[in-house]
Amino acid sequence: MKFTKKALCGTVAAVVMASSALMISGQAAAIEPEVSASAAVASSYLWRGYDLGSGTPAVSGDLKVSAAGAYAGVWGSSGDTSWGSEYDLYAGYGMELGAFTVDLSVWNYNYPSGTNPNAPWANEVDFADLTDVVLTVGVGPVTFGYYDNVAGGTSGYEYYTLGAAFGQFSILAGLHDNPGGEDPLHINLSYAYNDNLSFTVSQFVQDETPDDDMKFVVSYSLPISE
Repeated sequence: MKFTKKALCGTVAAVVMASSALMISGQAAAIEPEVSASAAVASSYLWRGYDLGSGTPAVSGDLKVSAAGAYAGVWGSSGDTSWGSEYDLYAGYGMELGAFTVDLSVWNYNYPSGTNPNAPWANEVDFADLTDVVLTVGVGPVTFGYYDNVAGGTSGYEYYTLGAAFGQFSILAGLHDNPGGEDPLHINLSYAYNDNLSFTVSQFVQDETPDDDMKFVVSYSLPISE
């Protein structure tokens, strides 16, 4: 199951062409960047079906600047017992194409403490060592996501998601596409009690790993500005 690089390049080209057409037609108004921030706490660090914090709570924060569909920011979190504290740098562009929404972004993951002894970079994580290109396409309540690990990690590793939202409930299936091993598949079921408090149950259902127990996560987020 591979999402071709040709298709990814075609999506990038479509986004660039549509943005250029908007500028040429004179519909682009003066750009006024918006700054938003948020903070959150969760009972554990749930990442693609895995509990990275071994059951310990995680505190995270996000600072984002956006304008005319483009955005960039930094996200940081504690709670990863293997890698230590984390901060991610990201930038992307999202737009609507008729009934579809398209978002393309680049994420760079950084671990200043570099505590993982099994890392191929021998305990030192430099800038751009771990980078994903992320493409999401949505129509109505359904969203498809494609994550391509372009630097660091396991060469050729990809991750796919298919999710849907129904009011306060949502479901997401996430497939790890490992180049030389098993491809674990997990299912997340979530309920948003309100804009701040949410509950998630996550379970691996294919190619289970040692971390295949059902996980229950409670998270609370608080927008600081918007």
